[in-house]
Amino acid sequence: MITFSDPLRAPAALLAALLLACAPAFADDVQDASKLLRAGQHQQALDRVNKVLASKPKDPQARFLKGLIFAEQGNSKEATEIFLGLTKDYPDLPEPYNNLAVIYAAQGQYDKARGALEQSIRTHPSYATAYENLGDVYAKLASQAYDKALQIDSANPAAKNKLALVRDLVGGNPPAKPITVAAATAPAVAPPAVAPPPAAVSPAATPPAATAPKEPAKPTVVAAVEPAKPSAKSGSAEVIETVNAWAKAWSSKDVDGYLAFYAKDFKTPGGEARAEWEKARRQRISAPKSIVVTVDSPKVSLSGEGQAQVTFRQSYRSDVVKAATATKTLVLAKVDGRWLIQQERVGN
Repeated sequence: MITFSDPLRAPAALLAALLLACAPAFADDVQDASKLLRAGQHQQALDRVNKVLASKPKDPQARFLKGLIFAEQGNSKEATEIFLGLTKDYPDLPEPYNNLAVIYAAQGQYDKARGALEQSIRTHPSYATAYENLGDVYAKLASQAYDKALQIDSANPAAKNKLALVRDLVGGNPPAKPITVAAATAPAVAPPAVAPPPAAVSPAATPPAATAPKEPAKPTVVAAVEPAKPSAKSGSAEVIETVNAWAKAWSSKDVDGYLAFYAKDFKTPGGEARAEWEKARRQRISAPKSIVVTVDSPKVSLSGEGQAQVTFRQSYRSDVVKAATATKTLVLAKVDGRWLIQQERVGN
């Protein structure tokens, strides 16, 4: 899917060189524009960026930020032109390739998205976000291939099962972890690295300052078969407990228990009838001999009385699929004292 908030990372020396080359006034304008974009004030952010570009039309930070603004506004044509221009003028920067891939994937152009991500990785082999997005693109391409196989041979049970499993992982959304706006700076004049967001195009971060990037903390993975018990029964703790129990039912192939976590007004992913959706879920959960679903780093957002949203990294493996991960978001409502799932999205 193509939301997902990691800062951009670039080699410290390169960032330092870029920052030293920028006049303080311009650096302040770029920082202010980043803050305005994060606050959703797109036009004000664009005005600040244009002010910088009026004097420094080739500035990579300002151009990159302008591409993010257009992407946020849904202006994919202008965003694409900017990111393409950056790949030509600064071919060693991985972020523009990554964000191009997010746009291509959102348009269903998965081959072009794959090419952009592979180029991003070539420029920066340790760019984790590009690898994650590339996995999502491969999953979408696999889905298309299995679907084509079924068009040719509709009775092929292996293709049906594999297609169902891939769709479980990526849902109906294109992959999406774009680079986002977050701090005071944007990409440097040489290979930086990670964008979150394609976690769509959901922008969210800029590269840190001239110090060397720190290793991100290792996330704590919560195994669905042995859910962690929250110490306090706060609203967030109850939501996490519900998600763990939902994953445990899935892992245990307890289809009735799994389906019981979905509210009556649950929005099925493809808008299909609830009965058809449940039938498909029963088949997909019953088909593998074993399933293990794990929940990693859940983040809960409570909005109003009895409303919550939780985003986490879901890992899935079975005797058919060795391992696959995806970012998943569940929208829940509290009904008669229980948290129930109203909506399910793959991707940020």
